[in-house]
Amino acid sequence: MVGVGTALALQSRGWSVALVDRGGPGSETSYGNAGIIEAEAAEPFAMPRDLSSLLAIAAGRRNDVIWDLPGLFRQAPALWRYYSASAPALHRVTGSHYAPLTRRSTADHAPLIEASGAEQLIRRTGFYVVVRSDAELAALASHAERLRQDYGVGSQILDGSALRRQEPVSEKASGAILWTDAWSCTDPGALTRAYADLFVKRGGTLVKADAVSLRRGTRGWTLGDLEAEHVVVCLGPWSPEFLRRFADVSLPMIFKRGYHRVMHAATAPSRPMLDSVNGIMMAPMQDGLRLLTGADLGGRAATDPRQLERGEIVARELVDIGQRSAAPVWAGRRPCMADMLPVVSEVPGHSGLWLNTGHGHQGFTLGPTTGALLADAMAGGEPLPQALKLSRLRGHRWRTAP
Repeated sequence: MVGVGTALALQSRGWSVALVDRGGPGSETSYGNAGIIEAEAAEPFAMPRDLSSLLAIAAGRRNDVIWDLPGLFRQAPALWRYYSASAPALHRVTGSHYAPLTRRSTADHAPLIEASGAEQLIRRTGFYVVVRSDAELAALASHAERLRQDYGVGSQILDGSALRRQEPVSEKASGAILWTDAWSCTDPGALTRAYADLFVKRGGTLVKADAVSLRRGTRGWTLGDLEAEHVVVCLGPWSPEFLRRFADVSLPMIFKRGYHRVMHAATAPSRPMLDSVNGIMMAPMQDGLRLLTGADLGGRAATDPRQLERGEIVARELVDIGQRSAAPVWAGRRPCMADMLPVVSEVPGHSGLWLNTGHGHQGFTLGPTTGALLADAMAGGEPLPQALKLSRLRGHRWRTAP
């Protein structure tokens, strides 16, 4: 979604654009997510800092985060930065930069949804966070009120009875918050492909190739037969490897692997539903009810079934999710910057090399938004916010091009 959103934004400002994708738009993380355009997400996901939560994660008693030693050691510097940036005062500052992005996200998606003919994929009905105790509901209501006061985020608080009048949930649910500003999509891969089709319809070029073949040419950049004055890197979790090889740029990125499995639910919720305590999202899609997990920080190459197995058990306590479909388990990585803000920036010392990456959990939400910011800056319009530039990262490095 980030690459397609950027290509459309540049195209709308008069650039001739080629969109390069090795597998085709909508085939990677843009396919496997929960399909939510999270306009309510005024603050990014912070790392827990209280001792009880950290001990529970360390002991494997929480399902929203799992880990192993190789993954922990490999990501330790970035995880320490993440922990530091999650301090309440710093997190509030981050929210002041983050909220202006997410709060405009539905407005940036809306014209693309209409122009691409994808209205049938979109629900403008929000999503739920479900809780299992009155104490959790009270805490969630307090959080929602703070977001309303600080950022204007809309929500509705429902007790268990009110929730059961709207959705097929069990008595285990004590209530929920409905984030009313969010939109959701019944097939995020199809929406991304619809945007890509719109890009081609408007005169763009779609090229199936691997970005590793990019080279600096005499008049800019080359990739196979393509030549361009500017290149925008929108490679998500593959960005750090590409930039280390190509420009000696170091990005402190955390890789949070997520999984989904499709269930055949006889009666699914009408909109996505998050059981945040147990780290499982239930998202109704065209092909069934998608169960999605939280963060796997492990370093193993193979998928780890623990979160989905546990998540399926707790999801059944709330909703009759039915039987597993024959579709295989999907796995993908979220590209999370340690300071929780995406990098939207030109690379110092590398004229014409730009970044739009590191969106964490919100690439599907923010693709058109950060694409528009970058396109404006590249066209000589509004400068990019300093908070999103590469130069904000203390301890980063880059090698000046010869």
